[in-house]
Amino acid sequence: MTATAEQTGPDPATAFTELYGGEPHGVWAAPGRVNLIGEYTDYNDGFVLPLALPHTARAAVSPRTDGVLRLHSSDVPGGTVSLHVDALAPRSGHGWAAYPAGVVWALREAGHPVTGADIALTSTVPTGAGLSSSAALETVTALALNDLFHLGLTGPELAVIGRRAENAFVGVPCGIMDQMASACCTEGHALHLDTRDLTLRQVPFDLAAQGLTLLAVDTRVKHALGDGAYAERRAGCEEGARLLGIPTLRDVPYEDLGAALTTLADAGADESVIRYVRHVVGDNRRVEQVIALLDAGDARGAGPVLDEGHRSLRDDLLVSCPELDLAVAAARGAGALGARMTGGGFGGSAVVLAEAAGADAVAEAVTKAFAGAGYAAPGIFTAVPSAGARRLR
Repeated sequence: MTATAEQTGPDPATAFTELYGGEPHGVWAAPGRVNLIGEYTDYNDGFVLPLALPHTARAAVSPRTDGVLRLHSSDVPGGTVSLHVDALAPRSGHGWAAYPAGVVWALREAGHPVTGADIALTSTVPTGAGLSSSAALETVTALALNDLFHLGLTGPELAVIGRRAENAFVGVPCGIMDQMASACCTEGHALHLDTRDLTLRQVPFDLAAQGLTLLAVDTRVKHALGDGAYAERRAGCEEGARLLGIPTLRDVPYEDLGAALTTLADAGADESVIRYVRHVVGDNRRVEQVIALLDAGDARGAGPVLDEGHRSLRDDLLVSCPELDLAVAAARGAGALGARMTGGGFGGSAVVLAEAAGADAVAEAVTKAFAGAGYAAPGIFTAVPSAGARRLR
């Protein structure tokens, strides 16, 4: 397995000085995340349980007063992207730079006086791995500008800005889980988030004390949520809520799921809509189950819940892929307590709950299975619950 500590990567302050001259006013960091349970529930006003990773996006930033926004990433080929804050417009492209540029746009749309900035970015969050590399970029940019322009925004408010940037500016109809995890997670905890009202609870998540570990398996299969499949599922969930006469699927109690599915069938709902509703209502219940197990000190009991979550994502939501299914099956075959894909799917990563003493054997089994199937070697590391967004210097 790879080291659990964050890979440092290039120093953004050094890159800043080389690019723009002078020292940055500060350096900030915001993490990626893995989601333990609760997938495709956030845009349905439901529950999620993510934890921040030690992998972060870092930004060295100085403010400007002339309306110029300069963006550079040490992780992406190409030079500095130079824009003007008055000319920022949704769906205008800019590739990776759309994520930080979208944050500037969203802040200004909300009435905050952001008058430009020089930004140098680096990131150790794997891209396309379902670990929220885009949310980390958005959150670190929002936090830096919040500090530099003295905006006084809270962590949840910064997350709302990041989601608006991704929804309206970039054009990905994501929920708010990723930005909230990046902005608000704390070290040693998972974040129990109610995405309807953004109330949150930091749930102690010390697996080592129970002799357990959580592995993240990056399948190296890149996912792209802007290609329509994610949006189609969101639209299907919204259609299900409309046919049930409720604001969102959050309003279907698990005990009423059977009756709701019958109502949808009687209303002539598409078979896919029925499957999506079954997954979302079931995953909200699974979040509640895992929370209860963690509170009772029985993290091992979460294993079967993770397995059930993967089956639902695979069979009802249809967002898994052969590599994710193989990672889950190989891990379980090697003695893992439970495993499931995490994130938006169509590639990306899986999470595996395992006995600490057997973690290396599980990782080896997954790696061998990938080699046997002719797949690229997966990236496997321990998912240590880490700190959310913060200023480094």
